[in-house]
Parts: sequence; C-alpha cells; structure tokens
Amino acid sequence: MSVLSWLLDLLYPPKCVLCRKLLTGKGPVCPRCMDKLPEFDGAAPSVRFTSGGAVSFFYEGQLRESFLRFKFGGAAFYAQTYGAWMAHTIRDKLAGKFDVLTWAPVSRARKRKRGYDQSTLADAAQRRANVSGAYRAEQPERFAGKRVLIIDDIVTTGATLAECSRTLLQAGASDVVYAAFAAPRKQD
Repeated sequence: MSVLSWLLDLLYPPKCVLCRKLLTGKGPVCPRCMDKLPEFDGAAPSVRFTSGGAVSFFYEGQLRESFLRFKFGGAAFYAQTYGAWMAHTIRDKLAGKFDVLTWAPVSRARKRKRGYDQSTLADAAQRRANVSGAYRAEQPERFAGKRVLIIDDIVTTGATLAECSRTLLQAGASDVVYAAFAAPRKQD
C-alpha cells in the first residue's frame, strides 16, 4: 500500500458501497451485504429487436439505494464495483455472443446535470414514444455485419434498449444482445 493510499484511507475510511458502513476487510462491499445481494435469476426480460440479454441484479433494497446514490448523488466511484459485477455476468451469460459493444447513451441534458454518462417515465407506451427516433448510430460502418452488445443500467420496459437495438440493426448489425445492471422483480 502506498503512503498516499494509506493517508486517504485514514482521512476517508472505505465504506461499503451498499450499506455505507466502515469496511474492515478487503473489497468494496461488506460480507453481510455481499451475502444479501439480490442476484438476478431466471431469464432476462425480453426486449424487442434483441436476441437475448443478461441482468446482474434485481433492482431493490440496498442495491437500489446504492445505485440511486451513484446515478443521482455523485457517487461515480461506485462504477468500478458495478462494472466488475456486470463483467462477471457478461462473461457467464453472453460470452461468444457479441463482436463489439456499445452503450445506451444518456441525453446531453442529463449528462450535464450528473457530470458523467451512465445509463424515467412510468408507462411502457410513454417510454416507447419518448425514445422513438431518439438515437442514431455513430460510425455505422463499425456495426455492419457485427453482433453487438448494448450495455444499459436498468431495464424496466425495455423501450430504450429496443430503440437502440432497432437503430443498430438498421445500421447493419447482424444481431444485438444486451446486458443491464439491474431489473425490477416482476410482480405476479
């Protein structure tokens, strides 16, 4: 451990990404929270214009609160932890199913407000209408004939992912799959 790391840990002790209690061991999450992570199980939500997808977690409890701190509370440093978790999911569930990856972009206004890009209407029809025609493929030749993986944060109705996928297929992609950090648990 460098002197600078030691000093920073002394001044700003590391806290669990989920419960925000002081960490006593290694890693960004305390053992208690790690045991309670709401890992997504079952089939990923069906999204139009994609051939499949993978989701890391259910969007609930402390994980949801943590993600809201990341998305709206300036906790951009959580991205390293979330990214590692998503990489594990992608490796396990989507390996060999994509050639290139991209992400669902955030609007310029939201990016300006948050200060960084990461990836909320309630009704599914409103969501579809809101994103219809909102995206275009930058350098479409990069996607021609390729299998594309789209990364997004939360998949609820799938409207954003569907519109991004439709745009990529129109740009010449041969197939589109997605990976999302979380999805709400379906209410029966």
